[in-house]
Amino acid sequence: MRKLRLVLTRLLGLLLIALLLLASRPASAHPMPTSRVLLDLQAQGVAAEVQLPLSELQLALGDKLDVLTTPAYLVERAGPALRAYLLAHVRATTPTGRPWTVAVRALAVGSAEQTATGPYQELTARLWLQPPPSASAREFTLAYDAIIHQVVTHAALVAIRQDWDTGVLAEHPVEVGAIRLNARDNSINTLTIAPAAGSRWQGFRTLVALGMQHIGEGTDHLLFLLALLLPAPLLARSGRWVGFGGVRYSLGRLLRIVTAFTLGHSFTLLLGALGWVRLPGQPVEVLIAVSILVSAVHAWRPVFAGREGWVAGGFGLVHGLAFASTLAGLHLDASRLALSILGFNVGIELMQLLVVALTVPWLLLLSQTPAYPAVRRGGAVLAGAAALAWLAERLTSQPNAVATLLSQAVPYAPWLLALLATAALLVHWRARPRPA
Repeated sequence: MRKLRLVLTRLLGLLLIALLLLASRPASAHPMPTSRVLLDLQAQGVAAEVQLPLSELQLALGDKLDVLTTPAYLVERAGPALRAYLLAHVRATTPTGRPWTVAVRALAVGSAEQTATGPYQELTARLWLQPPPSASAREFTLAYDAIIHQVVTHAALVAIRQDWDTGVLAEHPVEVGAIRLNARDNSINTLTIAPAAGSRWQGFRTLVALGMQHIGEGTDHLLFLLALLLPAPLLARSGRWVGFGGVRYSLGRLLRIVTAFTLGHSFTLLLGALGWVRLPGQPVEVLIAVSILVSAVHAWRPVFAGREGWVAGGFGLVHGLAFASTLAGLHLDASRLALSILGFNVGIELMQLLVVALTVPWLLLLSQTPAYPAVRRGGAVLAGAAALAWLAERLTSQPNAVATLLSQAVPYAPWLLALLATAALLVHWRARPRPA
């Protein structure tokens, strides 16, 4: 027993010593957020967005910056000092050493979050870098040492956020490199920005792909169109949908609806991309939800039979304003903007026509069978429920279960289409007349 007690006492002593050693070790420093420099390459110069964490910026500026004040008051009070600081620590030169002109256009303070550091406050500065006469705006050397000159562990990540000629858009920025202190010689590295030449054809193709992606992910746009197409093959009589109107009749109505929707959204896409018509995002999104609700009610019972083309064109004007918001921030010259509008609209039409071509044949088959009233009403109910969910979400800015479920169901759209095709073939085969 004595030996056992002795062993246990020694083990407890060793455990106590280990705990004391662990407690006495200095806590590892919490990782600091990095700065980011996002470059938008344009024909006449470079628009740069610099994102600096306020806590590290205060370490670099000392008493000149009080992060405890409100964001608006901070920008108003320290704005001149912040502008002067940025102009002193952001420089650009041509490959031959000629200096660029740097101007600070706007300052703002907001919340940000990085995976390693969690949430924090940051200063966002929008700069304009202007090359000297006859110099290319696509090739320069960036010298940047904001915060790094005082906080030696800080780093700035540099990325090209937009370069139309090489097909780089904000959704997928291209990392250029990092700027940090080199401890060996106590110097801060510079970065050479020299992207590939690219071409207008590459930029056009990128916008076509972006248009296809936008309409493919835009469940609300497609649902509005499909809800209008649901009753298109049917005849309306005495306030009811009564039966199949024939292939020629159906194709004519389908063509009018699709064409009217295309003309409507193309018109406002052009006006919105040129900046001639602008509406806040929320009213546009609310009206899109209303358009789906109207088309769902019409699919249940004819509300505007024979005038579907006018309704598709009218609501298409609203949908076009939503499309235009994607192009509003490109800041391109006239020729590139024209190609962007054309390419984006071509992409929208290609995806729209693809969805219509993959869906309408099965609707035409089903509309000739007794099962179509149930299919039409079921589609109307689903479209109406989706419209109400989106309407509530966009009015209150609060997500709901139905809207979340719809977003999760998008990847399963091909399977739903395959189910529709299988059901159409099976029902049409069973409904065909039998020989005597």
